Amino acid sequence: MNILLVDDHAVVRKGLRQVLAEELSGPSFGEVGSAAGLQQALHGRTWDLVILDLNLPDRHGLEVLKDLKTRHPALPVLVFSLYPEAHYATRAIKAGAAGYLSKDSAPEDLAAAVEKVLSGGKFVTSALGEQLAHELGRPASTASFKPSDRELQILRLIAEGHTLAEIADRLALSAKTVSTYRSRLLDKLRLRTTADLIRYAIESRLIG
Repeated sequence: MNILLVDDHAVVRKGLRQVLAEELSGPSFGEVGSAAGLQQALHGRTWDLVILDLNLPDRHGLEVLKDLKTRHPALPVLVFSLYPEAHYATRAIKAGAAGYLSKDSAPEDLAAAVEKVLSGGKFVTSALGEQLAHELGRPASTASFKPSDRELQILRLIAEGHTLAEIADRLALSAKTVSTYRSRLLDKLRLRTTADLIRYAIESRLIG
């Protein structure tokens, strides 16, 4: 089996290789550290599984996931991320991921997730399963704050200390558009300042 590891930290990729080499039978690995590297790897070899981090340096992982599933709908993707499951896992599953696993999971959980996904199944933790069931059964009128993927991305970048101009440049948006997103977030969350947004993001564990 051919497994492509997509993570911008070499030490994480090395750890993944070590764990999976011990737990699986005869896996072969490729590894890249960016969305651009992923695109190159997809053209150069046939893969059975992609293990994808959401925090890539050149493009947000959710966008990468959506694009990957559009271009390669049959290729299973397991998201392996530090981002809290409560905020990102359902988005990843809805975007086409076959599973979501936190980086603080035990090695045996990683192996179980990979085996489940490689067998054609979906891997979700019991907590995520309950969350998905709750969201599917909840009337829209009672839904709590659920930012769009773009709003969540901008909120995270603001919380990391980036200026609106830097965010606009990074996301290829106009500064006015980013400012509009910021104002929308303040309105939805009933907050007043950028400092309030940062505090909310930290308390919600949207950043490390």
